[in-house]
Amino acid sequence: MIDFYTVIFKKSADYWVGLCLENGLVVQGNTPEQSIDKLKQAIQSFSEVYEAESDIYLSPLAINELHEFLTLEDTEASDTYELRKVYT
Repeated sequence: MIDFYTVIFKKSADYWVGLCLENGLVVQGNTPEQSIDKLKQAIQSFSEVYEAESDIYLSPLAINELHEFLTLEDTEASDTYELRKVYT
């Protein structure tokens, strides 16, 4: 597996939603840091399953899915985004 992952965080209502570009995992937390912790756990769990099962594949996020994530309207959301490199 890779050493770091590219993640976009988006403020959505009272939460921060994180989307990993390398594998499409999505998490939410009250802060970006809480989302990072949850994402690290999700990546670790996914990695364990990926290594143990032969019918699991790893695929980066399609550009149309990224576009949907960035443009999904939420009446209470701001246009606040963060792009981070997350090490696992």
